[in-house]
Amino acid sequence: MKKFMKWIVLASIAAFLLAACGDKKSTSDSGGSSGSKDDGQLKVVTSFTIIEDLAKEIGGDDVVIHNLVPTGTDPHEYEPLPEDIKAATDADVLFYNGLNLEGGKDGWFFKMIDSVGQKEENVFSLTERVEPMHITSHDGKEEEINPHAFIDPNVGIIMAEDMIDAFIKIDPDKKENYEKRGNAYLERLKEIEKEYEEKLSSIPEEDRILVTSERAFQYMTSRYGLKEAYIWAIDTEENGSPKQIKALIGFLKEHNVPILFRESNVDPRPMETVSKESGVPIYEKPIYSDEIGKPGDEVDTYIKYLKYNIDIMYDGLKK
Repeated sequence: MKKFMKWIVLASIAAFLLAACGDKKSTSDSGGSSGSKDDGQLKVVTSFTIIEDLAKEIGGDDVVIHNLVPTGTDPHEYEPLPEDIKAATDADVLFYNGLNLEGGKDGWFFKMIDSVGQKEENVFSLTERVEPMHITSHDGKEEEINPHAFIDPNVGIIMAEDMIDAFIKIDPDKKENYEKRGNAYLERLKEIEKEYEEKLSSIPEEDRILVTSERAFQYMTSRYGLKEAYIWAIDTEENGSPKQIKALIGFLKEHNVPILFRESNVDPRPMETVSKESGVPIYEKPIYSDEIGKPGDEVDTYIKYLKYNIDIMYDGLKK
């Protein structure tokens, strides 16, 4: 009931904002696909930090970006703020991950889109060309789409390519700018992807096992031929239960796993329990899954995120 009432309030705010900015849009719109760019910059809304960083790299000075879900906040259950509603109302283009990261078609992102009356042609998922993978709990009863495809640099390349195309579709007058920045960015992503391929393939097959708290790395491990193990597959209130910990310890003993990894944004205590009871050490630095860091942090861009993760995995697994 509380969330329902919040959406009523947000819808009211959206209606007010739409009325307030109606005159401005009617005078500033060109009537074409270039959108309502009063200051010459495309107004962009991104759903979370990794997509925000892609938009900065590809959009450059031609865009102004409002990101919705900040670092340290769950993108599955986000509740938009009034300033988010205003940004979504005014946006020329909106990018989201898809694969249920933002709650799917019935989730918070599309409720917001519907509440502000945004046009469908201005809203772009960056994972339409990605084959969904599903995660299932240990008892096999729960199944949902794994949204963490962007951990695989190959998916990052797809997302960047689709963002370039979207920018050009919305703002064709600046096609050369988006292509120039986008192609340079794609070259960097392809170099990172090559590094993943070379480093992970050089690890002995018996040591090519990635053990993390959550099953977030499925796309990446599948791409590069790693076995994966985890404490929990799906986020619930029972993360790190005795049953889950016991199951993972059994896997570690069976496969002689050399190292454990902990994610930067999860409670480290369940993995610490696994390490204590199994005798398998945890790598000294965390690995990243759901987000990049805040500006100035060690991992504050998507490129740094991918580079950091491959360095951590390679150093840990080659020992």
